[in-house]
Amino acid sequence: MSAALPTSFAAVVFDLDGVIVDTERVVHEVWLSVFAEYGCTFSLEEWLTAVGTEGGFDPYDALAERASRPVPARDELARRTHEAERRELADLGALPGVADWIDAARRAGLGLAVASSSPREWVTARLEEVGLSTAFAVVSCRDSTLAAKPAPDVYLDACARLGVDPTIAVAVEDSLNGLTAARAAGMRCVAVPGALTRGLDLTMADLVIGSLEDMSLEDAL
Repeated sequence: MSAALPTSFAAVVFDLDGVIVDTERVVHEVWLSVFAEYGCTFSLEEWLTAVGTEGGFDPYDALAERASRPVPARDELARRTHEAERRELADLGALPGVADWIDAARRAGLGLAVASSSPREWVTARLEEVGLSTAFAVVSCRDSTLAAKPAPDVYLDACARLGVDPTIAVAVEDSLNGLTAARAAGMRCVAVPGALTRGLDLTMADLVIGSLEDMSLEDAL
């Protein structure tokens, strides 16, 4: 990527899950615990098909099929898992380096947005929990009109609402679905794989770094 940050790029658009907050690890661990209660499990490869998108691996269907005893109704189990997730997520802050990248983007006059495949209610709650509810000018989420990644919808929407051409915006992602979406939108990409996605081939990104604290925004761009 170019080193001429202020003139080369106009916006930074962050994924939420696994980039701003370590939600992916928490949700994965909660479901592993649920499966263990019912005497079964699932593979990381299965789980990764659902990371960064809507659809893919359905843990409830898999549990109902593999469990050694009857499982609760989908709505009841969803309530239980969501409560467990909220308890675990309540004490998490933003991932290392996120605040520094946001501050650097502000100093450079860059637009800031979130583009997520998660529902708005989830995204809003997570941003509030880590004290970033007002950090982003735009929050674009999967809904009835915007398809989840790997479709480019949320990235195109975020850039349009920022008033920025996607070709001069940078996406910060941790999953193949997210990178595919950002590339389809015409954006440059920084990949920051998390614990679950570290083994994926993310070389379609312009830059892959272990953590946002490993490199400043200025050096990355």
